[in-house]
This record gives sequence, structure tokens and C-alpha cells, in this order.
Amino acid sequence: MLQQLIQFFLKFKKKCKNKINAKTVNKLSIIQLKSCGLSRQKVKGIKSLAKQVLNKTFNPRLIPKMSDEEAIIYLSKLRQIGRWSAEMILLFTYNRSNIWPVQDIGLLRAISKNYNKKYLPPERYVRYLNKKFSPYCSVATWYLWRSIDPEPIQY
Repeated sequence: MLQQLIQFFLKFKKKCKNKINAKTVNKLSIIQLKSCGLSRQKVKGIKSLAKQVLNKTFNPRLIPKMSDEEAIIYLSKLRQIGRWSAEMILLFTYNRSNIWPVQDIGLLRAISKNYNKKYLPPERYVRYLNKKFSPYCSVATWYLWRSIDPEPIQY
């Protein structure tokens, strides 16, 4: 899977002539983007994001000034981005310290394994852990993920 993502990214970067930005992406055709390995829905999402950045209805520079919840809501307004995707963006791109992605299957599996809970762990228990780990839920999430997949992931 990681290899596929790398291949996609390299093809995408090449199509953008090493300049991945809204202007360049907006100029690419649907066929050019699909040739990178993207589905029709992903192409629509990427094209939509490029247009919103260009027409200034979406500004990623505002995100660092927002609370986690405000940023999740803001990002979730984008096509193809739901709560889980927004949380992953905040976790991996913005390095937010208190992200607790309760829709993440890996996190739920790790909680079940490490705390001897059935899968899916009770929602009440997940909320309890959220409070216990706050304001460092992101760190707890990373450790829990690693507990079920000890191979470090290259980002």
C-alpha cells in the first residue's frame, strides 16, 4: 500500500512538473490526473480543492489559528474530506498534539488489545481515555498504533 502511494505521488509530482500547487493542479485535465492512479471521485476532490484555493473560498493558512474542532469542521467542508480525514490532516500535516481519532479502526483495535476490551471498545471507555490522555492524545494515538503495528512507517 505504501509503495502504491509513493508511486502515485511520484506520477502526480511529474504531471505537476515538480510544482504541486493549486494553479498547476487546476490546469491538469481529469484524464491527466486519472493517469496518476486516482479514482474519478479523488480527481473531483483534488480539482475542487484547487479551485477553492484559487478562488479563496478555502485558505489552508487559516488552519493553524483554529482550534482542533474548528479546523476539523473547516476541512470537512471540502469535497472528499470527512472527520477522519480532517483528523489525519491535523495529526500528520499540522502536528496537532491532541487529536483522538475515534473513527480510526487502528486506534480502536489498539485500545481493545491494550486495555483488554472487546472490539469495538465501549464508547464510554474511549471517552475516558480521551480525557486521560488529553492534551497529548496524538502521542497516545501514535503509541497505540505502534502497539499493534510495530513496524515504523516512513512518512
